[in-house]
Amino acid sequence: MSIPRAVAVVLDAGRVLVIKRYLRLSRAVDCVMCAAGGWRGADCGGHRYAVLPGGHVEPGETAEEAALRELDEETTLSAEVDRLLWTGSHNGRTAHYFLMTNVQGTATLSGDEATANSPNNSFELIWADVHTLAAHRIYPIEIGARLLALVDV
Repeated sequence: MSIPRAVAVVLDAGRVLVIKRYLRLSRAVDCVMCAAGGWRGADCGGHRYAVLPGGHVEPGETAEEAALRELDEETTLSAEVDRLLWTGSHNGRTAHYFLMTNVQGTATLSGDEATANSPNNSFELIWADVHTLAAHRIYPIEIGARLLALVDV
């Protein structure tokens, strides 16, 4: 059984908070992005993409609690959950996407993402216009259209 993922959707004036990633591992077999893209070569060529803040739901924690915790750990922001937007899949794991409200603070990269930053595993927080998410290679790809529909109501 895979561990579910909880995701924080933070919107501000048509922009969404994303974590831009660059990931390159020495072996493709060790890389979830190579696996997700169907790459069968021996070497991981590296991947540039963006994800929303989020991560594992810990034992004894609800998905809502996990989304809030991950938002704080990765960005230093605090918020409240407005509502569940949708449930989808992220690398074969169930992923729960929550819209955040009453967001407080200034988005600053923190936690494991800040300490793990290296030339082959980098993280950068940006506010991306929802109309440009494809250019940032938002992952999973289907959330780009969902976010666009959410903002263009």
